[in-house]
Amino acid sequence: MKKNIAQTVAELIVQTVGECGCTLWDVEYVKEGADFHLRVTIDKPEGVTIEDCERVHRAIDPLLDEADPIESFYYLEVSSPGLERDLKTEAHLLSSVGESVEVRLFAPRDGAKVFGGELLLPAEDGRIAILDGRGETVFFTRDEIAKISTVYID
Repeated sequence: MKKNIAQTVAELIVQTVGECGCTLWDVEYVKEGADFHLRVTIDKPEGVTIEDCERVHRAIDPLLDEADPIESFYYLEVSSPGLERDLKTEAHLLSSVGESVEVRLFAPRDGAKVFGGELLLPAEDGRIAILDGRGETVFFTRDEIAKISTVYID
């Protein structure tokens, strides 16, 4: 099976990002208008600084030039996932246990498509669980979830 560009780039740069003191959060290769953008998102426990983004950018740019996984011109962007971040992988979910999240469903459940609460450890059967505002545990299958993201509550 052929890997997509984002997967190829992630495998190529993950070690270098780690050597820069960060973890690789996500890689996206997207077209916006006429332009292509390679978005590399990095994270670290104490938060990502502009200097971290610059250091990672300088470290991965030559790797990408040498490996040349993208044939056409693109803009390379390195950033942090921010306080409110999409949780796309199992690692993202595990790193966000205990945080406030918003779960958006493809189809309504009991008349609602959006649920909020504290993210709990995934259930043994792989379902996602949150503790809602009423203190009740609500479970969601991965197939139900359109998007899950952290939310910042001040």
